[in-house]
Amino acid sequence: MLESTSSLDVHQQLVSLLGNPSPVILDIGCNDGTDTKRFLELCPEALFYCFEPDPRALARFKKNMQPDLNNVRLFEIAISDRNGQIEFHPSNADGEVREWDLSGSIRRPKNHLAEYEWVRFDQPISVETRRLDDWASEADISKVDLIWMDVQGAESDVITGGRRTLSNTRFIYTEYSDRELYEGQLTLHAILDLLPSFEVVRVFSREVEGDVLLRNTGC
Repeated sequence: MLESTSSLDVHQQLVSLLGNPSPVILDIGCNDGTDTKRFLELCPEALFYCFEPDPRALARFKKNMQPDLNNVRLFEIAISDRNGQIEFHPSNADGEVREWDLSGSIRRPKNHLAEYEWVRFDQPISVETRRLDDWASEADISKVDLIWMDVQGAESDVITGGRRTLSNTRFIYTEYSDRELYEGQLTLHAILDLLPSFEVVRVFSREVEGDVLLRNTGC
Protein backbone atom coordinates (compact mmCIF):
# COMPACT_ATOMS: atom_id res chain seq x y z
CA MET A 1 0.00 0.00 0.00
CA LEU A 2 1.29 3.46 -0.87
CA GLU A 3 2.00 5.92 1.91
CA SER A 4 0.35 9.31 2.13
CA THR A 5 1.53 11.65 -0.61
CA SER A 6 2.28 14.20 2.10
CA SER A 7 5.02 11.98 3.54
CA LEU A 8 6.54 10.69 0.30
CA ASP A 9 6.33 11.84 -3.29
CA VAL A 10 4.12 9.53 -5.37
CA HIS A 11 6.78 9.20 -8.09
CA GLN A 12 9.28 8.01 -5.50
CA GLN A 13 6.77 5.54 -4.11
CA LEU A 14 6.10 4.12 -7.55
CA VAL A 15 9.79 3.70 -8.35
CA SER A 16 10.21 1.84 -5.07
CA LEU A 17 7.17 -0.30 -5.79
CA LEU A 18 8.44 -1.25 -9.25
CA GLY A 19 11.64 -2.66 -7.76
CA ASN A 20 13.41 -2.50 -11.11
CA PRO A 21 16.42 -0.26 -11.81
CA SER A 22 15.56 -0.06 -15.52
CA PRO A 23 11.76 -0.23 -15.82
CA VAL A 24 9.80 0.29 -19.03
CA ILE A 25 7.37 3.17 -18.47
CA LEU A 26 4.73 4.51 -20.85
CA ASP A 27 3.74 8.13 -20.21
CA ILE A 28 0.47 8.47 -22.11
CA GLY A 29 -0.59 12.11 -22.22
CA CYS A 30 2.86 13.28 -21.17
CA ASN A 31 2.26 16.99 -21.85
CA ASP A 32 5.60 18.80 -21.36
CA GLY A 33 7.40 15.86 -19.75
CA THR A 34 7.19 17.05 -16.15
CA ASP A 35 6.35 13.60 -14.81
CA THR A 36 8.86 11.83 -17.03
CA LYS A 37 11.57 14.19 -15.83
CA ARG A 38 10.68 13.52 -12.19
CA PHE A 39 10.81 9.77 -12.74
CA LEU A 40 14.19 10.08 -14.45
CA GLU A 41 15.59 11.97 -11.48
CA LEU A 42 14.66 8.99 -9.29
CA CYS A 43 15.33 6.20 -11.78
CA PRO A 44 17.85 7.38 -14.40
CA GLU A 45 18.07 3.99 -16.12
CA ALA A 46 14.34 3.83 -16.86
CA LEU A 47 13.24 3.58 -20.48
CA PHE A 48 10.38 5.93 -21.34
CA TYR A 49 7.92 5.92 -24.21
CA CYS A 50 5.99 9.19 -24.16
CA PHE A 51 2.86 10.13 -26.10
CA GLU A 52 1.43 13.60 -26.63
CA PRO A 53 -0.63 15.11 -29.50
CA ASP A 54 -0.77 18.81 -28.47
CA PRO A 55 1.83 20.81 -30.50
CA ARG A 56 2.32 23.36 -27.71
CA ALA A 57 3.10 20.74 -25.09
CA LEU A 58 5.33 18.89 -27.54
CA ALA A 59 7.45 22.00 -28.09
CA ARG A 60 7.99 22.39 -24.35
CA PHE A 61 8.68 18.67 -23.94
CA LYS A 62 11.47 18.80 -26.50
CA LYS A 63 12.98 21.80 -24.76
CA ASN A 64 12.66 20.38 -21.25
CA MET A 65 13.87 16.86 -22.02
CA GLN A 66 16.71 17.47 -24.44
CA PRO A 67 19.49 16.26 -22.09
CA ASP A 68 17.62 13.03 -21.34
CA LEU A 69 16.55 11.91 -24.80
CA ASN A 70 18.88 8.88 -24.91
CA ASN A 71 16.38 6.83 -22.92
CA VAL A 72 13.22 8.80 -23.75
CA ARG A 73 11.25 8.16 -26.92
CA LEU A 74 8.64 10.78 -27.82
CA PHE A 75 5.69 9.94 -30.08
CA GLU A 76 3.68 12.88 -31.37
CA ILE A 77 0.39 11.00 -31.39
CA ALA A 78 -2.71 10.33 -29.33
CA ILE A 79 -3.36 6.82 -28.05
CA SER A 80 -6.95 5.69 -28.60
CA ASP A 81 -9.06 2.79 -29.89
CA ARG A 82 -8.29 3.40 -33.58
CA ASN A 83 -5.51 4.14 -36.05
CA GLY A 84 -5.50 7.16 -38.33
CA GLN A 85 -6.61 10.71 -37.56
CA ILE A 86 -8.79 11.89 -34.70
CA GLU A 87 -10.16 15.20 -33.41
CA PHE A 88 -8.25 16.64 -30.48
CA HIS A 89 -9.80 19.45 -28.43
CA PRO A 90 -7.00 21.71 -27.16
CA SER A 91 -7.59 23.73 -24.01
CA ASN A 92 -6.79 27.35 -23.28
CA ALA A 93 -7.65 29.91 -20.65
CA ASP A 94 -7.43 33.63 -20.07
CA GLY A 95 -5.16 35.97 -18.15
CA GLU A 96 -2.10 34.52 -16.46
CA VAL A 97 -2.99 30.98 -17.52
CA ARG A 98 -3.88 31.76 -21.13
CA GLU A 99 -1.47 29.05 -22.34
CA TRP A 100 -3.25 26.35 -20.30
CA ASP A 101 -2.88 23.11 -22.26
CA LEU A 102 -3.42 20.53 -19.50
CA SER A 103 -7.08 19.80 -20.27
CA GLY A 104 -6.97 18.92 -23.96
CA SER A 105 -8.62 15.65 -24.96
CA ILE A 106 -9.80 13.52 -27.86
CA ARG A 107 -13.15 13.60 -26.05
CA ARG A 108 -15.38 16.66 -26.31
CA PRO A 109 -15.63 18.70 -23.09
CA LYS A 110 -18.88 18.35 -21.16
CA ASN A 111 -19.13 19.09 -17.43
CA HIS A 112 -15.55 20.39 -17.56
CA LEU A 113 -17.05 23.63 -18.87
CA ALA A 114 -19.00 24.07 -15.62
CA GLU A 115 -16.52 22.61 -13.14
CA TYR A 116 -13.63 24.68 -14.50
CA GLU A 117 -15.25 27.82 -15.91
CA TRP A 118 -11.89 29.49 -16.50
CA VAL A 119 -10.82 26.80 -18.99
CA ARG A 120 -11.99 27.12 -22.57
CA PHE A 121 -11.62 24.88 -25.59
CA ASP A 122 -10.75 26.26 -29.00
CA GLN A 123 -11.46 24.70 -32.37
CA PRO A 124 -10.49 21.03 -32.51
CA ILE A 125 -7.46 20.01 -34.51
CA SER A 126 -6.72 16.78 -36.34
CA VAL A 127 -3.96 14.64 -34.83
CA GLU A 128 -2.54 11.22 -35.55
CA THR A 129 -3.79 8.42 -33.32
CA ARG A 130 -2.71 4.83 -32.73
CA ARG A 131 -4.09 1.83 -30.90
CA LEU A 132 -1.77 0.94 -28.04
CA ASP A 133 -1.62 -2.71 -29.08
CA ASP A 134 -0.61 -1.85 -32.63
CA TRP A 135 2.03 0.59 -31.45
CA ALA A 136 3.45 -1.91 -28.94
CA SER A 137 3.62 -4.63 -31.59
CA GLU A 138 5.50 -2.35 -33.98
CA ALA A 139 7.84 -1.18 -31.20
CA ASP A 140 8.41 -4.78 -30.06
CA ILE A 141 7.31 -3.99 -26.51
CA SER A 142 6.23 -7.18 -24.75
CA LYS A 143 6.39 -6.14 -21.09
CA VAL A 144 5.57 -2.82 -19.42
CA ASP A 145 6.33 -2.01 -15.80
CA LEU A 146 4.15 1.10 -15.49
CA ILE A 147 1.66 3.04 -17.56
CA TRP A 148 1.33 6.62 -16.27
CA MET A 149 -1.84 7.82 -17.96
CA ASP A 150 -3.41 11.28 -18.07
CA VAL A 151 -5.76 11.32 -21.05
CA GLN A 152 -8.55 13.60 -19.85
CA GLY A 153 -11.60 11.36 -20.12
CA ALA A 154 -10.30 9.05 -22.86
CA GLU A 155 -9.34 6.21 -20.50
CA SER A 156 -11.75 3.75 -22.12
CA ASP A 157 -10.31 4.54 -25.57
CA VAL A 158 -6.80 3.66 -24.42
CA ILE A 159 -7.98 0.49 -22.68
CA THR A 160 -10.10 -0.70 -25.62
CA GLY A 161 -7.19 -0.33 -28.03
CA GLY A 162 -4.63 -1.80 -25.66
CA ARG A 163 -5.97 -4.94 -24.04
CA ARG A 164 -3.05 -7.13 -25.04
CA THR A 165 -0.49 -4.58 -23.87
CA LEU A 166 -2.36 -4.01 -20.62
CA SER A 167 -2.39 -7.74 -19.91
CA ASN A 168 1.43 -7.52 -19.85
CA THR A 169 1.56 -4.32 -17.79
CA ARG A 170 2.37 -4.53 -14.08
CA PHE A 171 0.94 -1.20 -12.87
CA ILE A 172 -1.35 1.52 -14.18
CA TYR A 173 -1.55 4.97 -12.62
CA THR A 174 -4.37 7.01 -14.12
CA GLU A 175 -6.43 10.10 -13.51
CA TYR A 176 -10.21 9.68 -13.37
CA SER A 177 -13.40 11.63 -12.69
CA ASP A 178 -16.92 10.47 -11.85
CA ARG A 179 -18.46 13.74 -13.12
CA GLU A 180 -18.20 13.11 -16.88
CA LEU A 181 -15.97 16.09 -17.51
CA TYR A 182 -15.74 14.90 -21.10
CA GLU A 183 -18.44 13.25 -23.23
CA GLY A 184 -18.56 9.52 -22.54
CA GLN A 185 -15.94 9.64 -19.79
CA LEU A 186 -16.21 6.53 -17.62
CA THR A 187 -16.49 6.57 -13.85
CA LEU A 188 -13.77 4.93 -11.79
CA HIS A 189 -16.05 1.93 -11.22
CA ALA A 190 -16.58 1.54 -14.97
CA ILE A 191 -12.84 1.81 -15.62
CA LEU A 192 -12.22 -0.97 -13.12
CA ASP A 193 -14.84 -3.11 -14.86
CA LEU A 194 -12.77 -2.86 -18.05
CA LEU A 195 -9.66 -4.06 -16.19
CA PRO A 196 -10.75 -7.25 -14.39
CA SER A 197 -7.18 -8.52 -13.90
CA PHE A 198 -6.19 -5.36 -12.01
CA GLU A 199 -6.70 -4.62 -8.32
CA VAL A 200 -6.75 -1.21 -6.65
CA VAL A 201 -3.61 -0.37 -4.71
CA ARG A 202 -4.73 3.11 -3.74
CA VAL A 203 -7.22 5.79 -4.74
CA PHE A 204 -6.13 9.41 -4.45
CA SER A 205 -9.47 11.25 -4.22
CA ARG A 206 -9.92 14.94 -4.97
CA GLU A 207 -13.00 17.12 -5.20
CA VAL A 208 -13.59 16.88 -8.96
CA GLU A 209 -10.94 14.45 -10.20
CA GLY A 210 -8.69 11.86 -8.66
CA ASP A 211 -5.95 9.34 -9.36
CA VAL A 212 -5.87 5.59 -8.91
CA LEU A 213 -3.00 3.11 -8.84
CA LEU A 214 -3.79 -0.38 -10.12
CA ARG A 215 -1.77 -3.60 -9.95
CA ASN A 216 -2.06 -6.44 -12.44
CA THR A 217 -2.62 -9.59 -10.41
CA GLY A 218 -1.63 -11.70 -13.39
CA CYS A 219 1.89 -10.27 -13.73
